[in-house]
Amino acid sequence: MSVNLIRPEGPRPDDFKLSRRLLGGLLFAGYATAAVSQSAEPVVTDEVGLVTETVSLPAPDGFDLPAYVARPGGEGPFPVVVVASEIFGVHAYIQDVCRRLAKEGYAAIAPAFFVRVEDPAPLSDMTRIQEIVGAAGYDQVMGDVSATLEWLDGQIWADSERAGITGFCWGGKVVWQAVARFAAFKAGVAWYGRLAPAEGATQGAPWPVDLAADLKAPVLGLYGEDDRGIPLSSVQAMRDALVSAGQARSEIVVYPGAGHAFHADYRPSYQAAAATDGWSRLLAHFQTHL
Repeated sequence: MSVNLIRPEGPRPDDFKLSRRLLGGLLFAGYATAAVSQSAEPVVTDEVGLVTETVSLPAPDGFDLPAYVARPGGEGPFPVVVVASEIFGVHAYIQDVCRRLAKEGYAAIAPAFFVRVEDPAPLSDMTRIQEIVGAAGYDQVMGDVSATLEWLDGQIWADSERAGITGFCWGGKVVWQAVARFAAFKAGVAWYGRLAPAEGATQGAPWPVDLAADLKAPVLGLYGEDDRGIPLSSVQAMRDALVSAGQARSEIVVYPGAGHAFHADYRPSYQAAAATDGWSRLLAHFQTHL
């Protein structure tokens, strides 16, 4: 399935507050309906030795922002990783990524950026999903990231002095933006997030290619050679921008023969070799910088 992920910007919806009593059932328990493959064998990480929960964070606009948390058992404090989802929101795959990170000793948290409008995970209508994603504009998303960092700073089990961020597709772009905006992040790993606008695009700024000089920590970019939505020309433009900005600690890895969403093990786009290597690089990156 080919998914167009170029619309993270758009009009801001009217705010509304969600009852904390709804939090337990708010985040979709399954895999994204619009993308899941019936033949997929997704990685499923158990909760043994972990603490997992859905929490509520006070966002700057007054919204009660739900977030999925997975962390090792015990007092910690543990280094933290913010997980920015793909366009399908905080569904089973993103929750599992959080548990995988928790198994490695990190406290992982995935904010539900889209639920002010509607949770996209159970939907099959791609037009509606893109409308929901389009409503999550830059200011809202950065505000939600800020709220997540502030909330983590108040948790005794979180070492907020060692904070990283990773994200997939739409969330990959968020990684570049967030590392350029927040000095709290000591490292970022962006999985196939768009780097520059598509031809004719009028929305989406600020683009990663324009933020290279603002990066406050090293970012590892993981991209596919055959990604139809992210041309290699934009990858090269980002590499050039990093060099021009003197960002020697940031780098982009391109996997030959890999397409978009090669880490998404619940989708037909999954490529085990690239996904496994990328995950190893993510762990090494975070181990070095967090």
